[in-house]
Amino acid sequence: MVSRRNGTVLPPSLVEMATRHLRAEVLSGAFAPGDRIGEEALCARLGTSRAPVREALRLLAQEGLIEHLPRRGFRVAVWSRTDILELFELRRVLERYAIDSAFPLAADGDGDPLRRVRAALEEMRVADAAGNAFERDNAHRRFHAAIVALSGNRQLELAYEPILVKLQLPMARNLRAEARLAQRHNGIRRHEELLTALESGDAATAREALLRHGERAYLDLDIR
Repeated sequence: MVSRRNGTVLPPSLVEMATRHLRAEVLSGAFAPGDRIGEEALCARLGTSRAPVREALRLLAQEGLIEHLPRRGFRVAVWSRTDILELFELRRVLERYAIDSAFPLAADGDGDPLRRVRAALEEMRVADAAGNAFERDNAHRRFHAAIVALSGNRQLELAYEPILVKLQLPMARNLRAEARLAQRHNGIRRHEELLTALESGDAATAREALLRHGERAYLDLDIR
């Protein structure tokens, strides 16, 4: 990997390690929205130089998880209510198009077109039971990506991916908020309901379930 700052080649493993570590810290809630991310402290925690850390910060800024403030460094992204609504609107449009394109569902090579959706939901259940919020959040994103993949439209998947990445921070915060409000299993139940709608084989039922599953569930949990 080449650093854009000075053209030097960085070991991919160092950049990947720094990126993975920082992404996990942001999504696990170790940093709150608006928190500054100090390069020196991050270098000390990782035991690495500034170059891979700066590259990791740049990559996560591209993903929308952190923001670069000119002459002030980086901070965890702050999403307004309007930002989240707009992103969910885009997600809903693409997911609805995916459903319309996918139904009626055709059997895949293993005979079950919903195999990836089921697998992601099971991974959510396992991580939730283990109290592993970070892995549950990862499975949560895979669940929604698997729904769009039902369309078989690669360009749609590519268009959907950056929206899902930008939403992963408020979505992760939502699942944690449900846990704090003694509603830990609500997130799993909502996704089980969505899978049931997909299993119905009826596109209208699936579209209605996606609409119920949308942004209100997040904004009602005091996500700012």
